[in-house]
Amino acid sequence: MEEKNQRALCQQLWARNKYLVLSHSSNIYKDIRQYLKQEVVEVSQVQEMIDRACQIPEHRGQVCYAFQHIWGYFKKHASIDERKDYMLLLDRYRFGQTSKEDLIAKTRELLERYPNAYLQNSTLLKGDSHETLKSVFAKYKDITKHRNDVETAEIKSLLKTL
Repeated sequence: MEEKNQRALCQQLWARNKYLVLSHSSNIYKDIRQYLKQEVVEVSQVQEMIDRACQIPEHRGQVCYAFQHIWGYFKKHASIDERKDYMLLLDRYRFGQTSKEDLIAKTRELLERYPNAYLQNSTLLKGDSHETLKSVFAKYKDITKHRNDVETAEIKSLLKTL
């Protein structure tokens, strides 16, 4: 049961962060995909690979590659003009004439017209920093400082599920 839970958590974490990882490193993106094919996977390992990818400075070409993948969700629904506008924006970004925030905003506009829950949860498009267990650990860093035993037990239980 623990292995199934770990796999589900890994897949959820990956789904939220895959395009963020791709915007930093194709190699780590591929490494995570390969890792998730293994029989036993751990959230901490996936998180470590995501963290490692996010430490690599973004390269405009790599960011464009990630947004080209994202475009694939819209290509069957978007108009010819929407496609032209999106591709022009990608080219402008590639040559330093616009920002990544403009790409995100344009993609969000498309998501309003053509909703996709998978993309709407992407950390790259939400503008969030990548999903991380660090926020959980920072909040519950020293479990001995909590107000009571029940709170401490709840925290220990939460950490075990991660």
